[in-house]
Order: sequence, then C-alpha cells, then structure tokens
Amino acid sequence: MRYLKRFIVLGCFCSLFSSAIVSAQSRDSLYTLDTNRYNTLSTVKVVAERMVKEVMPVQVLSGAQLQKLSAYSVADAVRYFAGVQIKDYGGIGGLKTVNIRSLGSQHVGVFYDGIELGNAQNGVVDLGRFSLDNMEAISLYNGQKSAIFQPAKDFASANAVYMQTKVPLFAPGKRSNFNFGVKGGSFGAINPSALWEQKLSERVSLSASTEYMYTNGRFKFTYQTKGGYDTTQRRHNGDVRMERAEVALFGVTNDGEWRVKGYFYDSERGYPGASVREEPGKFRHQDRQWDDNFFLQASWREKISDFYSLMLNGKYAYDYLHYLSDPREDVSTMYVNNHYRQQEGYFSLANLFNFTKWWSASLSNDFQWNKLNADLADFVYPNRYSLYSAVSTSLSLNRLKLQASLLHTFIKDKTNLESSNRSKFTPSAVLSYRPLNGVDLEFRSFYKKVFRMPTFNDLYYTTIGNKSLKPEKATQYDIGVIYRKSFKEGWLRGLEAQLDGYYNIIEDKIVALPTSNQFRWTMLNFGKVKIKGLDALLQTMVKTGEVDWTLRASYTFQRAEDVTDKTSQWYKGQIPYIPRHSGTAVVSADYRGWNFNYSFIYTGERYDSVANIPENYQLPWYTSDIGVSKSFYFGTKGVESKVLRVTLEVNNIFNQQYEVVQCYPMPGTNFKIKLNFIL
Repeated sequence: MRYLKRFIVLGCFCSLFSSAIVSAQSRDSLYTLDTNRYNTLSTVKVVAERMVKEVMPVQVLSGAQLQKLSAYSVADAVRYFAGVQIKDYGGIGGLKTVNIRSLGSQHVGVFYDGIELGNAQNGVVDLGRFSLDNMEAISLYNGQKSAIFQPAKDFASANAVYMQTKVPLFAPGKRSNFNFGVKGGSFGAINPSALWEQKLSERVSLSASTEYMYTNGRFKFTYQTKGGYDTTQRRHNGDVRMERAEVALFGVTNDGEWRVKGYFYDSERGYPGASVREEPGKFRHQDRQWDDNFFLQASWREKISDFYSLMLNGKYAYDYLHYLSDPREDVSTMYVNNHYRQQEGYFSLANLFNFTKWWSASLSNDFQWNKLNADLADFVYPNRYSLYSAVSTSLSLNRLKLQASLLHTFIKDKTNLESSNRSKFTPSAVLSYRPLNGVDLEFRSFYKKVFRMPTFNDLYYTTIGNKSLKPEKATQYDIGVIYRKSFKEGWLRGLEAQLDGYYNIIEDKIVALPTSNQFRWTMLNFGKVKIKGLDALLQTMVKTGEVDWTLRASYTFQRAEDVTDKTSQWYKGQIPYIPRHSGTAVVSADYRGWNFNYSFIYTGERYDSVANIPENYQLPWYTSDIGVSKSFYFGTKGVESKVLRVTLEVNNIFNQQYEVVQCYPMPGTNFKIKLNFIL
C-alpha cells in the first residue's frame, strides 16, 4: 500500500513534467495578489489589489511576503504574527502547534480554503505539514473573521488561522501555467515540488500540485552534561519523509463561484525525544510515527438576488496515525504500538440577507460527524455528532460599524458504553468607529465567549480519559486602533500601524495530572487563567532610488497568570512557555530583479512550569535569517517570459543554541538553496 502511495505521487510529478514539455507555454503569474480579491463578470476576470477594511484584528502574510520568508512550512511563517507562540518539538520534522494570545492550541481554528481542519482525537492541527509552495495567503484573526457570511463553525473558535491556496490566474492567450521547484540544504534536506494550472474553459480551471520532502534531521547542538560541562552532540532519529498531492477545480458562475479540492498527505518520521542531561551520547530515542491524511472538500457560493446569497460547504476526511515506541530500541520508554483511524463528515449551509445597503444578517447551520477507532485495550470507540447554528447581523452606519452573533452548539457523544449531550450558547459583539473623514484611522473593540469540548483523548483515552470533564470556557475582550496611509510621492510610500490591548479569561481549564505513577495520568477541570496582553504591528513601504524597501515589525507583551488557587505559593505565576516579551522584524529590499531579505525573531525569558523559580527558568532566544534571490528572465521580460528564480537562505546566522520547548534543541546555522522554473 505504501509503495502504491509513492507511485501515485511519482505519477503526479511525471504527469506535470510531461505536460510542461508538450505545452511549453509562458510563465506562471508573478503577481503578488490576494486571490480572494477579484470579481467575476460573466467570463471577464478583473484582478486588482484593494484595501480590505477589517473590523476584527487581522494580520496577513501574502504573495511575495511568503516567498521571501525563511520558512519551510506554514508553522514557520505564522511565527511572524504578533501574539503567537509556536511550540516546536525539535526543528524541521518536529510537531509544531500554534498558541494565540495564550488561550491554548485547542482554541485555535485552522481553516484550509475556507473549511476547518479537524482533529477530534487531540484537538491539535500540526501546521508543520502544510507547505508554502502553493500558498497564496495566511491570515490570523483574533476573535473571528469580520464577514458575517460564513459557516457557523467559523464563529466557534477564539482565534483562527486561514490558509488560502493559489487560485489559477492566466495572462491573455495563455491556457497553462507551470512552476517547478527544488530545495536542498542542511541536514540532507531535499524538497522537489511542482504546480500545474490549466484553463479548461472560460469558466473552469484546474490546479494540481505535488511535493516530496526528506531530511535526515541530524544536526549538532551544544549540550550541558550532568556534571556541568558543555559538549557537542548530534540529534538522532529526527528523519522525516513526506509526500503531498493536491488537485483542485475552480469554477465561476454569473453571480458566484465554486471549487472542489482533494488533498493527500503521507509521512513517516522519527521522534528524537528529549535530550535529558545525563551522560553524553545517551540519545537513542527510536519512537516512530506514520501519518496518512486525506480529505475531499467542496464549496459553492452564489448571489441569488440583491437580497439573498447562499453558501454551501462539504467535506469528508480520513486520518490514519501509527505510533511505535519499543523499549528494545530505547530502554527509557514503554512499549506502545498504537493505530488510530479518524473519520470526519461535514456539511454547512449559510444564508445571507441584505435588508438595506447598511443592514444585513446571516443564518448558518453546520453538521459534523467524527469517529475514532483505535487498537487500545478497553477502547470505547467514540462517535461525536455536532450541530452548530449561528445567527449574526451587521450594521454599517457611515463611520460606525456594528456586528453581533449568537452561536448555539449541540454535541452528542456516543460510545459502545453510553452517550452524553452538551449544549451551549456563546455570543460575540464587535464595534468599529472611524472618527475622521478622509483619514484611515479606525478604533475597534470586540467581546466574545467561546468554549471548546474536551477531545476524545481527554474523555476516552484508556486509563487517562475522564468522561466527566466539562467544556473549557474562554472569554475575550479586545480594544484597538489601526491607521493606514498611502503616499504617491516621496520616499515613504505606505504605512500601516495596529495596536490592540486584550484581556482573556479561561475557566475550567483542562489539565493532565499524575496519579499513582508516572505512566498513569488523569484529565481534570482544574485551572483558571487570566491573560492581559498587548499586540503591536508596524508595516512600511519605502522607495529610495531604484530600491523598494518593505519593513514589518511586531511586538507582543503578555501577562498570562495561573489564578487557580489563591492559597498556592505559585498563585499568579506566568503559565508555562509564555514569554512576557516577544517580537519579530522583517526587512526586504528589491533592486532590478534582486531581492534581499532579513528576518529576526525574539522570544523573551519564560518558565517551563507555573512554578516561576530558577530551576524552571528558560533563557531568552533569538534567531536571524537572511536570504538573497535573483530572477532570470528568458525571452521578452513580462507576462510571456519564462523565469528562473534562484534563492539562497542562511538561517540562524549567529548559530544560537536554543530550545523552544525544554530539552528539545533547535538547529544552529543551516542553509537552503531553492530553484524555481516558471513557465
């Protein structure tokens, strides 16, 4: 079966390559566009950049910005957003989860082309398995999207990450676009990819992309032994092999659009484990994991009349996970050889009603089914049936914008032993005000309540789960300001500044607590956390002579305190792995086809436990990455030319030895070379 999967992916490469030889058409579009921002009038496509006036706090990386970042995956790119913490368990192949404003990874909704990626087993989506090669834009919303015309599930998350893949765009007279790329670099990394876009008719186009990636994951790191002296060790069992293939159809109608996408991902990886501080050389972790992920999703949006619009979404997903831990290979572990199979079915119907030019409302209803099978002893084989219903409204009164929504969630869990029901109403309210005419200055604020159901692991994992767990509840408050300004003349061409202060409360926080021994834990509603924070973002565009500069900087302050027990000596301790101060900076310069990019990430001091004592102290860390690229044009420069883009990246140029998660060392200085041939 595994050879068949590899044959399928190899077939995609061969098909794309042969199509390129036969067609040999002109280059792929180099426009740095947000593919959500175009209108369709019959068979004429009008494409243009435009400034979207978001009511909710949003940060976006799109087009050329994503290409210039020193990033392997979506997880690497998301690090440049304010208010984000990425838990990275060991570099290229390690698990990568996102935590926004300290609410926890399970409170982050991750959406792929408008439909949420689910994981009922543990509630976490590994962003490391999503490539940037076919990505048009990544957006981070605090609260929810500004638009009320969306599925009900979009209202259910405290924060959301939206990944938007590229929609085919064709130059006049073109019917095909091709983009072939290969990356290679440190740790034996090799990463070929291919993208084929085909115009099937004036209203229907096709996109197919595929990639393969392998790395041995072996890198050196500085290590302090139990005796207190430093030595150098090499990371083992960090190899990753993965294949990804996607095929999508895009269509337009007179007053709408539709798309169908199939996604396949297959990987095998080792988990190098924690580098505990014992004798040098004791790094023999041999845990292995195999993943197969497949989904087929479709969406259709149509404007039926000036008064009524309709949107339908549907999805089926199948996820397989095999985890192996063998004490014969690693004496520090227990024997685990588990297989998990998840299935998900999803359907959504959203309705938009435009009563006047300034007042609209929507009604959305979603149904989702999740099933988990596992070969664990005494496993209860849970099924989850979820119904989401959301009603929302939007008022646009000159300078004032108001939005409000009410979400009802009904969840029924059924196992081979019993069933249970949960029901909850959660409201949200948004306000935006522009005080001055002709000045793009906007004040905004939102309030939102959310809850997240315990995962299947929380409830039903053998010897660990607790079926009596209550949902984890969160309340969000935010107030902020945004200012934008464009300049037609002078060295400063554009400026955008955002500042948001927020206060979050998490109640009935689900935590894992040990029981009689270290191998038996239980899940309890034990915690309460209060988070006070500040996010700042600044973007500028500068032109000096023939050089175009782009500067982007973000800063985050967070005071995330555990207030569970007033009698505890750790009361109001900063929660684990949340720094008080963190920030990023990106500087990019373009000159006659050359591009230079410098990116910087800083994470301040933090603790690996709510006990904020010296033994749990984690040093601050920072990384600096640089990249240089050059585009070579063949034929007439412009939309009909072929392009070869060469990129050299050097990451962690100062070779800082650091850990995002304690005892999981990250790579030092490493490099990457990328070649892209665009037809």
